[in-house]
Amino acid sequence: MPIANDTENTLIDRIYEAAVVFEGWPETLRQTAQAVDCKDGVLATALGDQVRFVTSTEYYEQALHEMLERYPLSVNERTVRLLAARYEGFLVDQDVFSAEEIAQEPVYQEILIPQGYGAGVATAIPVPSGDTVIVHCERAIAKGPVTSSSVALLDRLRPHFARAGLLSSRLALEKARAAAEALEMMGLPGAVLGPRGRILSANSLLTDMMPGVFRDRPARLAIVNEAADHLLELAVADASLNQHAAAVRSIPIPAGENQPPIVVHLTPVKGRARDVFASAVAILIATPVVPRQVEGVGVIQGLFDLTPAEARLAALIATGYTPREASIRLGVREGTARTTLKRVLEKTGTRRQSQLVGLLQSTAKPG
Repeated sequence: MPIANDTENTLIDRIYEAAVVFEGWPETLRQTAQAVDCKDGVLATALGDQVRFVTSTEYYEQALHEMLERYPLSVNERTVRLLAARYEGFLVDQDVFSAEEIAQEPVYQEILIPQGYGAGVATAIPVPSGDTVIVHCERAIAKGPVTSSSVALLDRLRPHFARAGLLSSRLALEKARAAAEALEMMGLPGAVLGPRGRILSANSLLTDMMPGVFRDRPARLAIVNEAADHLLELAVADASLNQHAAAVRSIPIPAGENQPPIVVHLTPVKGRARDVFASAVAILIATPVVPRQVEGVGVIQGLFDLTPAEARLAALIATGYTPREASIRLGVREGTARTTLKRVLEKTGTRRQSQLVGLLQSTAKPG
């Protein structure tokens, strides 16, 4: 076995440091790429078409975003072949592509080569969370394939990347547990959700609402009410795939037998809080709506993501006003009031005015 040199030892140290301090990954990847005569590096975790990654430079990050937007992982032939190889080491492009195939493959010809890339070396590492960690270094195709000595160095680093991934995943799980426990200390039923809505951690206040309100299915957290569950599924999908998802999604659950109305708030996890190993995509908080717990236009607006005009109309409807009476009270046309009411019904997940009144009557007073 080759004796590790100073460069290799430095890279090993940086890999483990970055596993604990996420901000260290760009420099670690830059140094790794430099050590194997590459331009850039990326560390990614993938689950289906859902991918999170950190790169050595912003330029490379933009190139990868463009590639994933046009060619998601499931149709990205480069990634498909890497994963299909199931090789416990690093592979260069020529291990899975012929020169003729590279000349015809759109990922190379339309994105990578025009942006100064096209010659890569990569490995795929399965981790216990179900994700696959991908470590990849890239350089210009004009420089030719990454050399065998560079591949050998990366192969020696591979176990350290694997351990770093495991360490970071465990730290991320502990963060999820801490977040759920913090919500419980504030008296809030809550959970941290991973991709597709799978529960990473839930506090006892939320689990106490199972199976009456929520169900912990193998694939994802579900709401018993079908209409609300459909909204939750859409919101989680948006949070999983879109880093710029809406700040908060509010999902109403109508009252049931011995159960007050509930509003579920789903807050996407963004930015540095959502690093490459932290599989959390959203924090869910369930707020039971009980008599006298909330009142006023401002609270209704916040609970259901309504505009001020929608909240004022909803507050009047909740106290028994008809759309015509509410329009007179608000000084708008009846047609305008009915159009606004239609938007309120959509946002609150109700279909009829009577359902809306049932949902809001314990929460609102005329504003």
